[in-house]
Amino acid sequence: MVRYELLMLMVPEVTGDEARNVESQLQALLNTAKGALISFERWGKYYLAYPVKKNDYGIYFLARFELPDSDFKRSLDEIKVLTDVKFYDVIMRSMISVLDQKQSLEYERPISLEETPRREASFLRPSRDE
Repeated sequence: MVRYELLMLMVPEVTGDEARNVESQLQALLNTAKGALISFERWGKYYLAYPVKKNDYGIYFLARFELPDSDFKRSLDEIKVLTDVKFYDVIMRSMISVLDQKQSLEYERPISLEETPRREASFLRPSRDE
């Protein structure tokens, strides 16, 4: 079995039901290919370096999965069709990478906008006390 990861950038308005639908469709596709879904995680909302499909923000999801060595090309093509065609209105960008078998599956996720502390006063606007 070869390990892969699928990084997806979804629209900022994505609902939990839409994300679960993407996960279940991916799970069904992997089951058909005799593969396995290892994890499906929501990373959070991030400010993008440039607008993607007229969105300044996006929500990242990371899926890790395994596929058998035989006929993996067809399965990867089906996953690309799933992300690029079937969920075109939800998934703005996607990328599949091969993972090293010897490396651990642990990673350090960057802090999302939902997790960053908010500042009450900004140097750009006058404070309310003035």
